[in-house]
Amino acid sequence: MADIIEIKDIHAPELDIYARLSEGQIAHYFEPAEGLFIAESPMVIGRAMDAGYRPFSMLTEPGIAQGQGCELIARCGDIRVYTAEREVLEQITGYALTRGMLCAMYRKPLPTTEQICREASRIVVLENVMNPTNVGAIFRSAAALNMDGVLLTHGSSDPLYRRAVRVSMGTVFQIPWTFLESNHGVDRNSKKLSELQILRDLGFRTAAMALREDSISLEDSRLLAEEKLAIVLGTEGDGLAADTISECDYTVRIPMSHGVDSLNVAAASAVAFWQLGRRQKIE
Repeated sequence: MADIIEIKDIHAPELDIYARLSEGQIAHYFEPAEGLFIAESPMVIGRAMDAGYRPFSMLTEPGIAQGQGCELIARCGDIRVYTAEREVLEQITGYALTRGMLCAMYRKPLPTTEQICREASRIVVLENVMNPTNVGAIFRSAAALNMDGVLLTHGSSDPLYRRAVRVSMGTVFQIPWTFLESNHGVDRNSKKLSELQILRDLGFRTAAMALREDSISLEDSRLLAEEKLAIVLGTEGDGLAADTISECDYTVRIPMSHGVDSLNVAAASAVAFWQLGRRQKIE
């Protein structure tokens, strides 16, 4: 049974996770073991638990603990649940909680690239997508629009950062993902994806989303015909590195109108996933 603790001192060290530690410090809280992340709102916390993530502690409003979050807390087992009124919680966290509840949760070991790709037909590759809002939005679109997994370079934002988790509406727990390892074609000291050979070895063709003179339309029938396709998206502003584009099998553009040259990476991802995820439906 959870231990419900009313907050008396907002400077108590057990609240550091919610109030005073950075995202990086939380992620490495038990180093060298897996660290923690913060899930926000009962729905997102529930999705994380459904995916096998274990709660470490919780911070919530009393009304939520006794109402909407009561069943959720009952699932948490023997953890500490800290409670305080909304105004006090905002002093602790520095922002208004979404639906009045935060939960610190244990991270899980990440799968390998091979494990994610083994049964997949559509994979997303994110090269240095640094904005957690964009990462969260891309995950939400990927989960909704028939993508089977997401691979990220180490220059990308952590999908388990609080804002990414919140924007994704918890879909980061519903679609497999991992960071590409340095011995699998990513130079941790580089700002580009150095090679895509591991995906080729796993039977994937690669499609770089980029504006080039030789790019083909997203509607090109060859893309839909690919049995295994990796959709490669680049960082905000600069897009994909030139070397990454040259290594891909296709360079793909989204047809535009009114003189608009490009979309935000999260918006572009949704368009690409909608079109290229349709393969399973047209066979």
